[in-house]
Amino acid sequence: MDDPKKLAEFQEKIDADIKIEPRDWMPEKYRQNLIRQISQHAHSEIIGMQPEKNWLTRAPSIRAKKILMAKIQDEAGHGLYLYCAAETLGVSREQVLNLLHEGKAKYSSVFNYPAITWADMGAIGWLVDGAAIVNQVSLQGTSYGPYSRAMVKICMEESFHQRQGYEVVVSLAKGTPEQKQMAQDALNRWWWPSVMMFGPHDAESAHSNQSLKWKIKRESNDELRQRFIDKTIHQGEILGLTFPDPDLKWNESTGHYDYGKIDWDEFWNVVKGNGPGNKQRLNHNIAAHEDGQWVREAAIAYADKINSKTKTA
Repeated sequence: MDDPKKLAEFQEKIDADIKIEPRDWMPEKYRQNLIRQISQHAHSEIIGMQPEKNWLTRAPSIRAKKILMAKIQDEAGHGLYLYCAAETLGVSREQVLNLLHEGKAKYSSVFNYPAITWADMGAIGWLVDGAAIVNQVSLQGTSYGPYSRAMVKICMEESFHQRQGYEVVVSLAKGTPEQKQMAQDALNRWWWPSVMMFGPHDAESAHSNQSLKWKIKRESNDELRQRFIDKTIHQGEILGLTFPDPDLKWNESTGHYDYGKIDWDEFWNVVKGNGPGNKQRLNHNIAAHEDGQWVREAAIAYADKINSKTKTA
């Protein structure tokens, strides 16, 4: 059990918006909660590269290919930033990757859906990265210093990803009827998975209340989800696209959009590993990790060699 006096002092720091740093005392549950959230975030960035890399050879222009490649490189960097942030909490990268590969750690459920047309590259950037920005801007104010600072750089790059996606959707929506239908089809398939990205409703979230008390999260799942919906609907309407929610309408009294019932059965089915791409995504990540073992070993051997020369010089 944590010392009650230390717990009280810790909460005082949180309430005063003083960042918690790696060498500071923290409750074990705070540490474990952060490890879970940060590693899940890192896994999502790395797994999220998979549906996009399949379109690198099929991008419609050299410009589109270069932009998509830059985006994928950014996501690899985000994953590395976040794994480093998790390591400051006393967990190794090998440990968090083993948990992922054993199916004991999660990543965002949205990355288990297939990207079947070029329009999906637009929808992922516009909707998925758009949802990520809403969440990550809030996380810039998270109470753990290394996580907060990582979010500042990540958010700047995510804004580029969102604009890249929206540009693709704009081009298709203003193109031929067939191209506009591609954009509409992608919106139909990616809208609800993007809305689900924020997680279960607050009343059903296992970690929300404690995370909010410790300011690991600054806003609840439902608050973030509502903000994403409110800012995204107008963007789609400008393009003449229709959102796949017959209950979607502006509510004058609340100043927000009302939206339909989320299919939580689908959400939990994907989270539990039964989505359309779960096994493919995880198996690919495991294979890539195993294939890269020799690179890691070579890098360690080289570093040891340089260190030994330094010590004997």
